[in-house]
Amino acid sequence: MLRSVPSAVLPAPLPLLARTGATTGASGVDIKDVLQALAPAGGGVTGGSTPAIDPDDLLRDLVSAGLGAIALPGVGNTLARWRLFAAVAERDLAAIKLVEGHADALAILAELDGPDPAPGSLWATWSAEPPTARVQARPGPDGGAVLTGTKAWCSGAAAVTHAVVSAWNADGKPVLVAVAMNQPGVTVTDRGWHAVGMEATYSVEVDFAQADAHWVGRPGQYVGRPGFWHGGAGIAACWYGGACAIANAVRHACAAAAHRPDNAAPSGASAALSFRLAHLGAIEVALGQTASLLREAAAWIDAHPKQDAMAIALRVRASAEATATLVLDHAGRALGATPYCRDPRYARMAADLPVFIRQSHAEQDLAALARTQLDAPENSWGL
Repeated sequence: MLRSVPSAVLPAPLPLLARTGATTGASGVDIKDVLQALAPAGGGVTGGSTPAIDPDDLLRDLVSAGLGAIALPGVGNTLARWRLFAAVAERDLAAIKLVEGHADALAILAELDGPDPAPGSLWATWSAEPPTARVQARPGPDGGAVLTGTKAWCSGAAAVTHAVVSAWNADGKPVLVAVAMNQPGVTVTDRGWHAVGMEATYSVEVDFAQADAHWVGRPGQYVGRPGFWHGGAGIAACWYGGACAIANAVRHACAAAAHRPDNAAPSGASAALSFRLAHLGAIEVALGQTASLLREAAAWIDAHPKQDAMAIALRVRASAEATATLVLDHAGRALGATPYCRDPRYARMAADLPVFIRQSHAEQDLAALARTQLDAPENSWGL
């Protein structure tokens, strides 16, 4: 389940998202319990051995421990949900990709009155719509749906028991369905995934051949519901957690250098340490800005659960993406090649994070955000 690999330099989490409030949400899911599962006793992160997480096993463990009780977005404890996402992401980005997909599926089913998930079931959310891979949904027996076609980018396909899948009905309208994976009409292929970054998510193609499914919501309701942007904003917490992991390596290196006798006093600090500290300062500013936006976005969503959160989500996603990019850049210049080559956990995180943030649509998202401001009042940016 957890296997040991050589020691890594990434130390304890940055606490930015948890500076205020408790660690336990209304759901009763305690982040400290999650962190214990992520870093069990005997597997330190600065010495000895560092456990390498199997994302599939972690998802099973967290579901068994009550992940299904995580606070839903927009019901008063969105920040608790995002803190959990950030905590898992800081430990392993492939793991949070599966955990967030499971949590998102449960939120979708709850919002759209979908089927109740069976106890212990492992869910995914697959909604990518490349033009070369589309799933058709047609009416089936007993009011259900029948699926044909191929779904791409199916993270965790070999591990999950069920998935919420986007598809197209006979009228050419987008629909959502819930499908059980353990049936003859579902084939998890080995196609479509040759990644280095995020390799462990195993985001392959899945073929559906007359697979039975259940309708979830009405046509077009997936992107039209308030929760669509709640979920999109939650991804920013995942990117933020990955950025914190890289940032911690810089902080650890700076602290170790600063505590050496020759660097203890500011006047005696070496030029190399001064440059590293400047990189760490830039990282601190960026992380603080994104953490503040995440807290503000969570509070806004809880206060306005039925309102359109598109601008809120796009803003916090853009901030988290920019922060992750900045942190990767400053960390590389501060630390050089050594952690990329000699620290397996850092190397994995540095490979995973650039792939994960490409879930952003970059300038397309920035342009969409700008459009939300075209008719905003003059004082919309006022303090």
